[in-house]
Amino acid sequence: MNPHHTDVHTLAAAYALHALDPAERVAFSDHLPHCAVCRQEVAEFEATAARLAAATARTPPAAMKTRTLTAIDGIRQLPPPLPATAPAKRLATMLRRKAVPVALAAGLAAAASFAGLAALQHQEGQESAQRARQAEQQLASVTAVLAAPDARATHGRATNGALTTVVASKRQNRAVFTATGLPTPAPGRTYQLWLDIDGTMHPAGFIHANGTVLLDGDPADAGAIGLTLEPSSGSPQPTSTPLLLMTLAA
Repeated sequence: MNPHHTDVHTLAAAYALHALDPAERVAFSDHLPHCAVCRQEVAEFEATAARLAAATARTPPAAMKTRTLTAIDGIRQLPPPLPATAPAKRLATMLRRKAVPVALAAGLAAAASFAGLAALQHQEGQESAQRARQAEQQLASVTAVLAAPDARATHGRATNGALTTVVASKRQNRAVFTATGLPTPAPGRTYQLWLDIDGTMHPAGFIHANGTVLLDGDPADAGAIGLTLEPSSGSPQPTSTPLLLMTLAA
C-alpha cells in the first residue's frame, strides 16, 4: 500500500498507538523525518495515551485472580480466525486513518469498564446500578470527545507538579481534562477547574484526584483552562492563585 502524500499525515495517531499495518507503518516512518508537524502530533498523541492510561489505571481486587482462574475451565475456546473479507479490510483501514486516537478512546473505555465491572461485582442494589449508569454516561461523553475528528490535545504542568492534558473538540463543543501526580488536597479543599473566557473565569467542574473528567460549560470561546484549590463545595470565582492556566490549542 502506498498512501497518497496528502493521506499520510492522517496516520499520526494510529502510528503513535501502533495501530498501522506493516506497509502503512513503513510509509509513515519514511515520511516522519521530513515532517515536523507529524513528529509533533505523534509526540502529543503518545504523551496523551500515557497520561490517560496512568490516570485510569486501577489495581484489581485480590479475589478477582482466583475467580478468573476458577472460571477458565468453563470458557469455550474461540474458533480459529478467518481471513477478513474485503469490506472488513476497507473498514479497518478507514478506522486506522482517523486523525484522532480512536484506539486511545477504546483503551480508556476498556480500563474504565474493567474497573466498573470489578466494583459492580462487590456492590448490589439500586444505588450501585445508578452509579454504574452515571459512570457509563460519563465514559461515553469522554470517548466522544477523544474520538472526534477535530480533537486537539494540549499538555501542561501545574505548579504542584501534576501533569495535565486537555483534549478539546470544537465539533463536539466539549473538552476533557486529565491529571496525573495530583497531590491529595487538604481536608475541606478540592481542585476546581475553570474556563478562561476573555479574562473571566467560569466554573468548569471538579477533579478530586488523579483521573479524567469532562469539563462543564461551553469551551468554544475559552482561551485557557485553569485549576485552583477551592473549598470542597466549590467557588463562583477563584479564591486562590491558579495552580495551572493552560492555553488551549487552536
